[in-house]
Amino acid sequence: MEMAELDKLHKKMNESIQKTVDDKKIGIAFSGGVDSSLLAKLCTDLGYDVTLLTIGFADSHDIQFSKEISNLFGYEHEIEKISSKIFPEIVKQIKKTIKTDNLSWNENCIAFYFISKLAKRYGIDKVLTANGIDELFCGYNAYRDAIKHGGESVMNLMESKIENELNMMKAVNTIASEFGVKILQPFLSKEFVTFVKKIPIEEKIHGPDDLMRKHIVRDLGLKIGVPKEAAFKRKKALQYGSLIHKALMKIK
Repeated sequence: MEMAELDKLHKKMNESIQKTVDDKKIGIAFSGGVDSSLLAKLCTDLGYDVTLLTIGFADSHDIQFSKEISNLFGYEHEIEKISSKIFPEIVKQIKKTIKTDNLSWNENCIAFYFISKLAKRYGIDKVLTANGIDELFCGYNAYRDAIKHGGESVMNLMESKIENELNMMKAVNTIASEFGVKILQPFLSKEFVTFVKKIPIEEKIHGPDDLMRKHIVRDLGLKIGVPKEAAFKRKKALQYGSLIHKALMKIK
C-alpha cells in the first residue's frame, strides 16, 4: 500500500470525525476488532476524551477480546454484561418500539440499547461507532461472492449495504434516545462515502478467497499504532461477538 494513499485515508477519517462530533467527551462502541480499534486510536490522537464501551453476555467473545485490546491501548474501558433475566423483556420492548421483523436491525438495536445504557451511566451522551467501514471496504463475506461477478457487482452491493446501514442507524438512534444518547457514524457521512467509493476495489478485497478483506483499513491501523492483534482480527459481527444473536434465537 502506497504511503500517500494511507495518509489521504487517514486525513479523510480525521476530518469526518471532527465534522461529526464537537464534544470532547465521547464513547466508542468497542469490540476490540480493527474497525472500533482504529476509530478509538483516531479519536484519541485527535484529543478526544475517549471511553471504550463494550457490551455482551458474561462469557462472550467481545467482552474477553475487548479487554485484551483495551489493555494494550491503555484507554479507559467500561463493560456492560447483559443479564439473561432481563434480556427477554428488553427484546420485547425494542421490537415494540422499532416495529420490524428484520433480524439484524433488532439485534443491533438490542446491542445499542445496552451501549446507550452504559454510556448514560458514565455521563456520556455521544457515542461513535465505526459503522460504514464494513460496507465501504468490503468487510462482509457477501463481497467475496460479489467480486466473482466484477467491480460493478461489488459497487451495487455496496450501495445497498450503505442504504440499509443508514436506515438501520435511524432505528438505533430511536432506541438510544431513550437514554438521552446520540449514536454517531463518522464513516457514513456523504462526503466520506463519496471519497471511499473512489478507492480501488483491489485495495479493499483481493478476490473471492480473501477471508481478511478491508486491507487498506488494516494497513492504516498498523501505521498509526493499532495493536496487530486488532489490526489482523477477522470480522465478527456485533450480534455474534456479544452473543445477542444466540440469546435471541433461544426466545424466538
